[in-house]
Amino acid sequence: MRSSHAAMIGLFLVATSSQALAQAPPSGKTLAATMNVYVFPSNGQDAAQQSKDEAECYSWAVTNTGTDPFELQKQAQAAQEQAQQQAQQANAAGKGAGTKGAVKGAAAGALIGGIADEDKSDAAATGAAVGAIAARRGAKAQSKQAAASSQQSAAASQQATAEQMGNFKKAFSVCLESKKYMVK
Repeated sequence: MRSSHAAMIGLFLVATSSQALAQAPPSGKTLAATMNVYVFPSNGQDAAQQSKDEAECYSWAVTNTGTDPFELQKQAQAAQEQAQQQAQQANAAGKGAGTKGAVKGAAAGALIGGIADEDKSDAAATGAAVGAIAARRGAKAQSKQAAASSQQSAAASQQATAEQMGNFKKAFSVCLESKKYMVK
């Protein structure tokens, strides 16, 4: 009877340990430490119990805040990559604007030169130069505006992420405090 009881306790400890390890992040840190939450066991809880309690509180905090810090981190990285792509696209859109402007300006210059009875080639060359300069200025202004908009969007996203993470940490901490841990 004793050996079967001991075996059952052993199986329970192995199952509990493996569940806690499954919840623990791969870095070797505790779940709380990965989020810069520092936990001290006030009632002498061992590492396995603390790991189990952290996993339970993590799940509880996710459920009650609607925020999963690891998913939030992935979303923040994706948003940052998207902002970088938008900035690159804005810069790429400005490339070639001078050439397009020159072509339009040359056509307008030749047309105006023909109407005014001037040398069409001189008028086209002048129109091309003016068109190229105007197009470059316009493209540069659009690029700056797109970059500023992208930066503002990224800053707003970072602020929202920080607020969600703060709320999650509060919920996580409250749960751990209820399980007799000191949390900072």
